[in-house]
Amino acid sequence: MTAQPLPPVNPTLTGILLALGGSVTLSINDVAIKFLSGAYPLHQVILIRAVIGLIFLATLIRLSGQSFRLFTTRRPLDHLIRVSIVMVSNVTYFLGLAALPLADAVAVAYVSPLIVTLLSVVLLGERVGPRRWVAVTVGMVGVVVMLRPGAGVIQPAAILVLISAFCYASSHMMTRRMRNTESAITLSFYVQIGFVIVSTSMGLVAGDGKFSGSSDPSLAFLLRPWVFPPVQDWPAFLATGVAVAIGGLMVSQAYRLCEAGLIAPFEYAGMPMAIFWGVMIFGTWPDLTAWAGIALICGAGLYTLWRETIRRQESRFDSRSGRV
Repeated sequence: MTAQPLPPVNPTLTGILLALGGSVTLSINDVAIKFLSGAYPLHQVILIRAVIGLIFLATLIRLSGQSFRLFTTRRPLDHLIRVSIVMVSNVTYFLGLAALPLADAVAVAYVSPLIVTLLSVVLLGERVGPRRWVAVTVGMVGVVVMLRPGAGVIQPAAILVLISAFCYASSHMMTRRMRNTESAITLSFYVQIGFVIVSTSMGLVAGDGKFSGSSDPSLAFLLRPWVFPPVQDWPAFLATGVAVAIGGLMVSQAYRLCEAGLIAPFEYAGMPMAIFWGVMIFGTWPDLTAWAGIALICGAGLYTLWRETIRRQESRFDSRSGRV
């Protein structure tokens, strides 16, 4: 009996599934970092996470039978730029996360799909219609709500997360730019190497705690002294290392396969996970103001997703009917 050939892989569907799976997986990284932020300095957490991530990548290559020559590249400058952007995105996000409830921080961070839409026009030449611009505007209003300017002062921690969102979106522009020559594993490898170098350097400068003592939770997370983790904290370190390795690979591959404007809204899958983890692990529910901001940001992203789906269906119908 002749074996039936496998159906062709749909890159759009594959990209969407990878974005969904990667976002859910990365939510585990967020909750693990939030858990560790009360006892360890950020650079120690990032160093341990990066080492675990590199071990995971090496194991993945070994088990798949691929060569470590996969890590070679002819684009070192592009990797340096991308790694620097990812570094700033991670540091600002986790400093903000230390001072904000998990769901609030993730909601502000999820303005990044809207920023991706903006940058895809400027940097990639993708077309964005008026309805998607309205969605971007609504999402930005949601961010303003989350920043709570009516409280008399804009939360510095939320500003940090907003900076992170812009850098995160910019990193995906770089991923799109490098997709034809660099694999998802290569992109992830150089990011992890960058984390090791920067976090080790920061540990040598501030790891003895000589700059510690701040009452601000973000600065405390950045500057407290290194400590040797007890056995009960190692599962959280393993969770953040493996989750960021797997989730990062999935999201990078999603942006390599599909247009940025298509993939970005699917990252909102992490929002309900953030609320879930916040309730289950930290016992925190978003307040009414946070819910309003979350609704605006996620609503804008989901509307963008819906419009993208309709547009693609119309395009397929036009191509099949011969319309131009």
